[in-house]
Amino acid sequence: MARYSAASAAIDPDRSRPWWRRMAPVVLSHKRLLFSGLGCSLAGLLLQLAVPRLVRLTLDQAVVPAITGSGPPRPLSSFLWLLVVVAAGRFAMGFVARYNLQRTSLAIEYDLRNILYRKFLSLSFSYFDRVQSGQLISRANSDIRSVQMFLAFAPTTAISMITFVAAFGLMATTSLPLAVVAVITMPGVYLTGARMRSKLFPVSWIVAARQAEVATVVEESITGIRVVKSLAAEESQLRLLARAAQRLRWGSTLQIDIRARYSPYLHNLPRVGLALVLLYGGWLAIDGQVSIGTLVEFNAYVVMLQGPFMMLGFLLMLAQRAAASAGRILEIVDEEPEIVERPGAVDLVDPVGDVRFTGVVFGYSGAGTTLQDLDLHLRPGETVALVGRTGAGKSTVARLIPRFYDVRQGAVRVDGHDVRDLTLASLRSQVGLVLDEPFLFSDTIRNNIAYGRPDADEEAIREVSRAAGVDEFVDRLPAGYDTVVGERGYTLSGGQRQRLAIARTLLVNPRILILDDATSAVDVQVEQEIHGALQTLVAGRTTLVIAHRLSTIALADRVLLLQDGRIRAEGTHHHLMATVPEYADILARAGDGAAAATASRPAGQT
Repeated sequence: MARYSAASAAIDPDRSRPWWRRMAPVVLSHKRLLFSGLGCSLAGLLLQLAVPRLVRLTLDQAVVPAITGSGPPRPLSSFLWLLVVVAAGRFAMGFVARYNLQRTSLAIEYDLRNILYRKFLSLSFSYFDRVQSGQLISRANSDIRSVQMFLAFAPTTAISMITFVAAFGLMATTSLPLAVVAVITMPGVYLTGARMRSKLFPVSWIVAARQAEVATVVEESITGIRVVKSLAAEESQLRLLARAAQRLRWGSTLQIDIRARYSPYLHNLPRVGLALVLLYGGWLAIDGQVSIGTLVEFNAYVVMLQGPFMMLGFLLMLAQRAAASAGRILEIVDEEPEIVERPGAVDLVDPVGDVRFTGVVFGYSGAGTTLQDLDLHLRPGETVALVGRTGAGKSTVARLIPRFYDVRQGAVRVDGHDVRDLTLASLRSQVGLVLDEPFLFSDTIRNNIAYGRPDADEEAIREVSRAAGVDEFVDRLPAGYDTVVGERGYTLSGGQRQRLAIARTLLVNPRILILDDATSAVDVQVEQEIHGALQTLVAGRTTLVIAHRLSTIALADRVLLLQDGRIRAEGTHHHLMATVPEYADILARAGDGAAAATASRPAGQT
């Protein structure tokens, strides 16, 4: 099993700095690989710069004297062997440079993914309530990839630009006027690149956002494929994707148009410099001011210098895309979670399960008040059913106990501790949550059960499986507990998924349990099948049951009616049926039927 390895460094939190300065700590955390790669790249390019000089010396001191008889020629073999040694050194340095720089860029990509994923896990539920998952997936994939590609190419190109200065120095020592002619077009290359960069940056940001929009449409379509197909909405989704793809195509086409306008200048201005060298250098050679070897040397240097400048357009495009992607990544990194532990937060140790809401006022961001001056007490070991109309705030009550959200006023206390004074890990490890639609991972049944306790042994898994009734259907599967469930567990029935969720909660053995409409997604027959598992689950725990069905309410020792954000009535089921008409009406509308509700009333009640 792969072991988690944290990122080597963190992103600089100073938001006033440019993106590359903020990511510098991550890059420099791999400085040994980075600088060794850069050093070898520089050494290789310097060896490459030596080749034209050696060619010039070969021509001027060995070839030309041998042809013209102008003097004693030096042995040609010595120059050839020297060229072979330089070529071998260039090959070795290039190999090490590419290998180390690519490893560096991949290590940086790994760190950025870890940083971003850890940030996802630290953000509060309110953040995910307002941000589309496709946007987050896009930033965790394509945006990080854009940054990685820039970091892979930028160092080599930067070193190439350094060698430009060295090459100019070598040319200037031979013929300063010819050196000036060789680089006379380079300022035009720089200005053209700066102009292209200014136009590409906003477009790159738009393209990145449109890519995320396409990813969102695809992700939602795949996640909700059963809804799409059940409503025959395939054509509608295709049109939705087509609109998003057309918006992306518009941005990408604009990006291509900008590159098409400026790239020819970036590619051909250096070639104009080459033509000027041949023209002016040829005139100097004819006049006897420079040798043939010098002309060949300058020609080689100009051709060599074309590479970095021809790559400049590509690098600028990568830089703008990386800047846009880095900005989108840093938006997430800079997001502050709303739910954080207070300084000095204590662990919840050996809780008895006493839960109390005192004067709680709560509302979701951008919405009105859901709970208003709510007082509620769950005694240790007690099972309490919370009943109310849709939207009354029942699930909100459940989310406040493990501190998924913070109250606006009042307090939620567990064993006398305000949940805001407890460490999140210790609190949530003692609060088990079973939802109406349990989420299962695309993994084996065994690993789904052991998700909260990965170190659980086989016997513990089998024990909770028997208690939850999982063994009744798992033993009939060909691979047993090694059976891999499909996406979200849809290869299993609703009752089977629910029993797996119950077994998963039993294995964690929380002191406080929340059943949030845990049987609303299954029919009455399946509910009866898992009823025994629910009775096993709630035994000895402080349990809050959010339910509408009588069979689930029957698990409770006490029933609370939630209305207008407050507890309007409490008592046993029979007492509420006899005294609170709203209670009977809620049960009837929830699907148990008026007849079932009437049948459960005490004799003499109408």
